[in-house]
Amino acid sequence: MDGLKLRVCDLIQDSIVDGIGLRFVVFLQGCELNCPDCHNPQTHDLNGGYLITIEELLEQIDKNPLLRGVTISGGEPFLQAENAAVLARFVRERGLDVWCWTGKTWEELTKPDAPPEWGLLLEQADILVDGPYVTEKRTLALPWRGSSNQRVIDAQASLESGKVVKFL
Repeated sequence: MDGLKLRVCDLIQDSIVDGIGLRFVVFLQGCELNCPDCHNPQTHDLNGGYLITIEELLEQIDKNPLLRGVTISGGEPFLQAENAAVLARFVRERGLDVWCWTGKTWEELTKPDAPPEWGLLLEQADILVDGPYVTEKRTLALPWRGSSNQRVIDAQASLESGKVVKFL
């Protein structure tokens, strides 16, 4: 972990809308999907935001004993999957859960020729919200997602069973 960094757009110390319970949210910088009407277009620039070490993030996370977990969003977290997985591992070692949002689908992330670092992040995620935002499928009726094509997936159960297990 020594010196490992993530490029972030923003941090939210205490969110109640980015997963269950009080959460620390890391909005990673960089996304190449350019979904129309994206909720976080400021995260798209691959060179935007700023660099922060995983140690610095953990120090901030450790300051709040009321946190239930950490949410890794973006941008596209799987563009920084290897270092995001390290952060997630240390978060889980602290007894906190990890939620991860991605514009990719579970099927894309788990295909045989997917980059191995994607698997590292999936192994550390408790919940994965997958799929691109699709304006035509916009909904306010579903928790934790903006369009009906997106799924809230129990990542650990899905990895164990080899098929998508929906959390909700």
